[in-house]
Amino acid sequence: MPIQQTLNKGKVPVHIWTGDTESHALNQLTNISQMPFVHHHVAAMPDVHMGIGATVGSIIPTKGAIIPAAVGVDIGCGMNAIRTSLRADDLPESLRRLRNGIEQAVPVGFDMHDRDPVKRSTITPLAKGLDVILDKHPGIGKMQKRRPYDVWVRQLASLGGGNHFIEVCLDEDQAVWVMLHSGSRGIGNVIGRYFINLARRDMADQLGKLPDKDLAYFTEGACHFDDYVEAVGWAQDYALINRREMMRLTLAAVAQYLPPFTITKEAINCHHNYVTQERHFGADVYVTRKGAIRAGEGELGIIPGSMGAKSYIVRGKGNAEAFCSCAHGAGRRMSRTRAKKTFDQSDLENQTQGVECRKDKGVIDEIPGAYKDIDEVMENQTDLVEVVHTLKQVLCVKG
Repeated sequence: MPIQQTLNKGKVPVHIWTGDTESHALNQLTNISQMPFVHHHVAAMPDVHMGIGATVGSIIPTKGAIIPAAVGVDIGCGMNAIRTSLRADDLPESLRRLRNGIEQAVPVGFDMHDRDPVKRSTITPLAKGLDVILDKHPGIGKMQKRRPYDVWVRQLASLGGGNHFIEVCLDEDQAVWVMLHSGSRGIGNVIGRYFINLARRDMADQLGKLPDKDLAYFTEGACHFDDYVEAVGWAQDYALINRREMMRLTLAAVAQYLPPFTITKEAINCHHNYVTQERHFGADVYVTRKGAIRAGEGELGIIPGSMGAKSYIVRGKGNAEAFCSCAHGAGRRMSRTRAKKTFDQSDLENQTQGVECRKDKGVIDEIPGAYKDIDEVMENQTDLVEVVHTLKQVLCVKG
């Protein structure tokens, strides 16, 4: 389905791929469209909802400037999915032991590994890159209670909390997939918060002129622009490696409980909270995808539903109006606080029937009812992607 709404209240228009957008999100989109360096237009995906400064589910092309809060603090958050040679009938009737095995192999929530979880050849390049960043900005290290090395190394190949997950899924042919969602963990969060605050300080005398103080930005040539690009690039690399190494540990855990298998296809390992350089509408720009994935012509992507709904492996159509992008998931329709007030444990149990997962009050804010209907989200972006595989989870690990 093509663009359903267009806002024309700012410097550039905002094209929205849904007719169901909350007023706060519309206000944020309007604010972004007023920024002087936004190029051509802003795109909002079917899963769009209010975020911090900028909406989740938006694509923001900028010339000569980047807004750190638009990138966010979960820098490089994204997805990885692998199809295996296993079939549905290879899975045991009860998946509890399999879930326990994955949870023992991959730390969740605030937990981390007791020792370095990956090879030194993986850690060393990351360590050198981070050392350069910390030499310029020692305040990043001071924001963590423990030495940065102790945290970021031990958190490699770990899940985190919130909406991050590891799932075992079945596709339309009953093939078994392993899919996971995570980002740059604590170190990415610290880098994000540090530079968001730094942008505000750099623009202290201009904040009152911005539609939202969270839209403070760095411009090319300014004091901290290159430092931010370097740091956000490092966090994105870390997130990519984190997912790769987590998938390695997850597959090793799965192998202990299931028949021998091979990997038949890796769908994608890609970010949906990140900034990159691309060319759109005749200009080289910085593209910030905040809760959106790249969906260039023929490119594969992953659009997950909530832990009781379907997910999709998709192929991009390269839609120029969407800056070759699509939705990154179902998108929240209510805040975590509201979800906890609206639903109880029995609701969670009912909405996750048939899925081996946590069903306690600690994950009620992740209940499917707190999210938009993934089928409606998919219907609203038929001009952005085509569905390659439809997945339904049978096991979900959350922090």
